[in-house]
Amino acid sequence: MSNYPHIFKPLDLGFTTLKNRIVMGSMHTGLEEEKNGFERIAAYYAERAKGGVSLIVSGGISPNVQGWTGPFAARMSTKKHARKHKVITDAVHKEGGKICMQILHAGRYGYHPFAVAPSAIKSPISPFKPFKLKQSGIKRTIHDFVNSAKLSKLAGYDGVEIMGSEGYLINQFIVERTNKRTDTYGGSYENRMRLPIELVKQTREAVGKEFIIIYRLSMLDLVEKGSTWQEVVALGKEIENAGATIINTGIGWHEARIPTIATSVPRAAFTWVTKKMKEELSIPLVTSNRINMPETAEKILAEGHADLISMARPFLADPEWVNKAADNKSEEINTCIACNQACLDHVFKRKIASCLVNPRACHETELNYLPVKKKKNIAVIGAGPAGLAASTIAAQRGHQVTLFEADKEIGGQFNMAKQIPGKEEFYETIRYFKKQLSLYKVTVTLNKRIEVQDLKHGNFDEVILATGIKPRTPKIEGIDHPMVLSYIDVLKHKKPVGKRVAVIGAGGIGFDVSEYLAHKGESTSLNIDAWLKEWGIDKTMQARSGIQGVIAEVSPSPREIFMFKRSKGKFGGNLGKTTGWIHRSTLKKKKVQFINNVQYTKIDDEGVHYVQDGSEKVLAVDNVIICAGQLPFSPLLAALKENGMSVHLVGGADVAAELDAKRAIDQASRLAATI
Repeated sequence: MSNYPHIFKPLDLGFTTLKNRIVMGSMHTGLEEEKNGFERIAAYYAERAKGGVSLIVSGGISPNVQGWTGPFAARMSTKKHARKHKVITDAVHKEGGKICMQILHAGRYGYHPFAVAPSAIKSPISPFKPFKLKQSGIKRTIHDFVNSAKLSKLAGYDGVEIMGSEGYLINQFIVERTNKRTDTYGGSYENRMRLPIELVKQTREAVGKEFIIIYRLSMLDLVEKGSTWQEVVALGKEIENAGATIINTGIGWHEARIPTIATSVPRAAFTWVTKKMKEELSIPLVTSNRINMPETAEKILAEGHADLISMARPFLADPEWVNKAADNKSEEINTCIACNQACLDHVFKRKIASCLVNPRACHETELNYLPVKKKKNIAVIGAGPAGLAASTIAAQRGHQVTLFEADKEIGGQFNMAKQIPGKEEFYETIRYFKKQLSLYKVTVTLNKRIEVQDLKHGNFDEVILATGIKPRTPKIEGIDHPMVLSYIDVLKHKKPVGKRVAVIGAGGIGFDVSEYLAHKGESTSLNIDAWLKEWGIDKTMQARSGIQGVIAEVSPSPREIFMFKRSKGKFGGNLGKTTGWIHRSTLKKKKVQFINNVQYTKIDDEGVHYVQDGSEKVLAVDNVIICAGQLPFSPLLAALKENGMSVHLVGGADVAAELDAKRAIDQASRLAATI
């Protein structure tokens, strides 16, 4: 019997039944436009359907060229398009799943010169100013949506999701922020919500009663001049009356300056919005955003916050999520840590999406962990992310694996990352690997600094060096001054840090250390109400768009922090495309001071001496924390090669320019898949 009865209660939609309450939410992967992409995406979705999810929503498919998210983006507007999609729907149905196609018109978010919108107002996240749609263009757009829905039915989809949130075209019509029209599609709210109502009504007429229509409703815009709660409710009721089967929850526009899905957002941070809407509507409601474990999903359903749970990235991390929950094996789930590094960051760079903790995601046709033909005795040195991935996958395939770690625990750099406020999800990755080591009977030896002789005596066929990195020490006079600490001194060895601190280095480690030092030990990521106040979100929904006129409440930093970097330009420029701005914003709220374009002169009792714009300066501080990059650490490499042993480098031991867990796990997984 499952520990999660609410998750596994079927949902009767009248003409069809969903076998459980878990929906795989829409997420574009880049496979939609890739050569042989249909076969690859069919394998990707089929694996999730086999993993137990009741309903999949595809990545956004445009109804016409004007609605493209980017040049030559995926489109459903001809029978030829529909025939190509048949391989996807057949694959999902073969595994016992259901799938809806999301129809998404980008509007002014379109990254191409043909973009259209209710008004000719440029978006802050696209270089192209859109053309204003004429009334004839609106009618044509409605026709194209309906045509796309009919074609999706022809392609074998079980339904469609009409994307009405996140600031895309339909959302742009609804709010005064982007709709300055004076005709029947502008002005009063009754006029502004005319487009989605007509879309749903005409789509229902075209596809008949026995076809799922999900409408993704923006319940919380999080931008100035967005919808009021009363307007959201009014639209929800009209969408229900127009014939929608299910209403899904959309949170925040893409241009909103409030995080909605990053790891620093608390789990289930926005389900209260869906619960509020459940009081107004009678059709099933889906809630979403930062739900990644069965315990969280079960609690949401049990407390009546929603009828269905939508998760997207957690199914990148683990396609077997639902089956593992059904078997009461949540400790075996490879948990999404909401880092965005391999999923959203990839998509925004026009690369194929994947997952930091599961490199197989979206690569199911090319990266597989097949049983070995010849069993080998393998030593893995270092139990950081790369070593853990290599060990568990090699053992899963059937090799005999021994993992050596000089420290007292597995996890490597993740043991420091998990301490950063907002990065608590890293605990889950360590928990997952610990369970995998046990499941696949990896011999783990901790507190052991291995020597070449140990490896020779162990009769190992292969040695994988995953020994990680060592911090780079910059050549600054006085670098050995007692006030100087490394980031490892701070995060691992817990050396005391004073009230006035200089952080040298503005990469990911510099930001993490500054975040760590700017808190008093509290983490709003673990407290929804505190987090909502920190970002100025009104839970009562009296403020327009959930934010208008609300003042954020931020706990002050216990220290004065000064972050230095040698180069010009903005701080955190090399951080993740979708999360870097969050880290900058958080530190600014904590009044961290950013000092760039500097040359360090020396460190002494007076503090940090430096030159900026030709002017010599000195900053008095209690401590200087060095976060100036890393160097590969592979002390055994030369000796192993001299002894003729087969040796492989992975992770930071190979390349340490950035502490890149995504690269480390991917490299180690691919090695373990072939060794």
